[in-house]
Amino acid sequence: MDTKTIDRISREVLRQFPELAGSAPRVTPQAGAKSPGGHATYLLAYTGHTGDAGGHAISRTVRVVADDSGRILKVTTSR
Repeated sequence: MDTKTIDRISREVLRQFPELAGSAPRVTPQAGAKSPGGHATYLLAYTGHTGDAGGHAISRTVRVVADDSGRILKVTTSR
């Protein structure tokens, strides 16, 4: 996956999760997985930290499955 596609996906993820600003994704190819259009798929994992109202740190992980054309197929998040 090229950097231009990763940047485009990252902008979309940051629009939904602004607390991940400055976090570079860890990109992993999905072995044997294909999107409905026949493109190879990749997992992009973002991690970031934010604070709650009480001042406690909360870490957030966002995992994005996207194909090599830049189409986002699935987004999951955890705290």
